[in-house]
Amino acid sequence: MTAYTGFDTMPIAGTWRAGSYGEVSDDVNPYSDETLTSLPLANADDVDDAFRAAARAQRDWAATLPTERAEVFFRAAQVMDARKDEIVDWLVREAGGIRPRAEWEWLAVRAVMLEAASYPTRSAGRILPAALIDGKENRVYRQPLGVVTVISPWNFPMQLSNRSVAPALALGNAVVLKPASDTPVTGGLLLAKILEEAGLPSGVLSVVVGKSSEIGDAVAQHPTTRLVSFTGSTPVGKGIAESAPLTKMSLELGGNGPLLVLGDADLEAAVDAAVFGSFFHQGQVCMATNRIIAVDSVHDEVVDRLTDRVRALTVGDPSDPSTQIGPIINDSQVDSILDKISRAEADGAEVRVRGERSGPAQRVLGPHLVLGTNEVATAAEEVFGPVATVIRARDEEDAVALANDTEYGLSSAVFTRDVDRGVRVAARIDAGMTHVNDTTINDEPNTAFGGEKNSGIGRFGGDWAIDEFTTDHWIGVQHSRRQYAI
Repeated sequence: MTAYTGFDTMPIAGTWRAGSYGEVSDDVNPYSDETLTSLPLANADDVDDAFRAAARAQRDWAATLPTERAEVFFRAAQVMDARKDEIVDWLVREAGGIRPRAEWEWLAVRAVMLEAASYPTRSAGRILPAALIDGKENRVYRQPLGVVTVISPWNFPMQLSNRSVAPALALGNAVVLKPASDTPVTGGLLLAKILEEAGLPSGVLSVVVGKSSEIGDAVAQHPTTRLVSFTGSTPVGKGIAESAPLTKMSLELGGNGPLLVLGDADLEAAVDAAVFGSFFHQGQVCMATNRIIAVDSVHDEVVDRLTDRVRALTVGDPSDPSTQIGPIINDSQVDSILDKISRAEADGAEVRVRGERSGPAQRVLGPHLVLGTNEVATAAEEVFGPVATVIRARDEEDAVALANDTEYGLSSAVFTRDVDRGVRVAARIDAGMTHVNDTTINDEPNTAFGGEKNSGIGRFGGDWAIDEFTTDHWIGVQHSRRQYAI
């Protein structure tokens, strides 16, 4: 089996070809600055070609037997098994993830493929009795939307593309995917190769890689699309929603994950979860533990334990098996993280552990542990970097109030030895997801992944994904002649 090639072109309207924008983008390794591939970018005409081809291909794809569509995704999982090392290597080199994190993403993508394989035969309509008219039968058919737009980010590029792409395709839609420019291969081109090898018909999936200033509006506002599935920042997500107000939206936006440590918590377990939640993939995770809220009785011990653990984390080359923290994705993101730390200090926060910049490209940023209030920048804002802020709460009530004092509501966690108490506290947190005695970072393919408030609209996974990527069509059948009033 030979490795995939052709990552200097993209699949547009059924053909792998160069984009037409007239400018080439270098895709680089964020740790070393090595050029991985050079890709001629797409323009708005390429986007239009992709949508037109998707609309043509979608009807035949939707008419394919459900079991035949399911087989594509079973085969995709088999392709991922056969190409695991190749996929993991790309995730390490392009996304800057340490190998365990890259292997976790491979596992998550594979799990979504298998979950999506069940959707074609799980999607079902209903037959309802008539409520007002004799002889009437009401059939509600579950149908694919048509053409779906997917816009994905760079932090978990393959998983955050595939969790929309695979369900949408499995349910009979066609897809136009725009991956992030920092991760065009793992965010789109590699996924397209896998699905192509698994037997997905040409034209059903197009991948357009280009500057947002050139193709962003064309992708998000194309008149052919029936749904925009966007994962990324809250400001950008709001802009997309405002630009196409009558288009169905599925949005997973920013987060500011709180992890609550109550007075009866297992502190060793809580600190383990907090370190993982704050520093996994350099904190570049929407579900990251941005804030560790510890009640007064255990606050100081939590801080001491965290200080020891954070200082011991190993930073460096993500391809080195001993590395626990690798590079930040790009220079502007490094600057944004350092700016938040600086502003937090200016507002009175204490930086208990301060990591240094290192690596060939100076994008490795060591871990930071900040002690502050809910108002300092590293707590009030989503940092998206290797920074954890510890906040003191008076008691359980105060901890819940602090957790909810944010515009975001994605993931959260509660630590207590009393599980029933944990569930009661979890139910009071304004978030789409709360985990009792576990980290804020959890992703399962068969359950409801999503947020509240400014963290998004809609849910990914399981039956919720079927709802997102299909629509109901009421077809009424009049079996006896009806007498009309006029």
